[in-house]
Amino acid sequence: MNEVNKTLYIPLYGKAKVSRQGIILNDPCAEEIWKEEAFPIHGKSRSKWLAYNMAMRARVFDDWTDSLLQQNEDALVLHFGCGLDSRYMRIKSSRSEWIDCDLSDVIETRKKHFQENETYHMKALDASRPEQIEALPNRDTAIVVLEGLSMYLTNSQVHGLLQALDKKYQNLHILMDVYTEFGVKASKYKNPVKDVGVTRLYGINDIDSIIDGLRIRFVKEHSFTPKALVNELAPPERLLFKMLFTGKIYKKIYRLYELEA
Repeated sequence: MNEVNKTLYIPLYGKAKVSRQGIILNDPCAEEIWKEEAFPIHGKSRSKWLAYNMAMRARVFDDWTDSLLQQNEDALVLHFGCGLDSRYMRIKSSRSEWIDCDLSDVIETRKKHFQENETYHMKALDASRPEQIEALPNRDTAIVVLEGLSMYLTNSQVHGLLQALDKKYQNLHILMDVYTEFGVKASKYKNPVKDVGVTRLYGINDIDSIIDGLRIRFVKEHSFTPKALVNELAPPERLLFKMLFTGKIYKKIYRLYELEA
């Protein structure tokens, strides 16, 4: 795998660690895959604080996806940059079809751990090449998960991906996390993805400029760290976590946007 693809092991480690503790995220699949893959991460990537943050982010995406599926059972779920995430197993709501998409070497690794069936598929797809969106199944409504992906694409590439989705699907529901430009600058010093060799990231300051000219519109901003999830931490850890991952400073680095068309 290249350096960007290796970043998938950071959230995998976090989800496995938190799941073993019995808080925030129930993910026995992540626990098992982490034991089997045994990828050597170190430094900030192994921080328990980052593990809590990664698990909370995953839970927010889970809850959002589950809520949309309850309202749109016939929707197609597209998870871009899926890595080794087991979201389709964590979410129990019925769905007509779910496709996990990532680069070919990631999908090759993923197929060692997951099996396709009549409603679940895996597809090799490069999110920086919007022409590949056309090969995805047709459906009136698509629920699109863009977790931990936008920061590896230029603003133009993010726009191109959204434009292709906007053209392909009549109804779209999208949840996307982004670094700000300040966050990208700050990441030169503290971002754990540096531990696996990533040196280039991209930030988005103005979400309106990314969706300019599209039918897609901004709906609202979500929190990565809802109070109910933070409160699952032990009281001594809760206070320090709030200092690190909540508040105005964190919001200057990292944002979570819901979009729709």
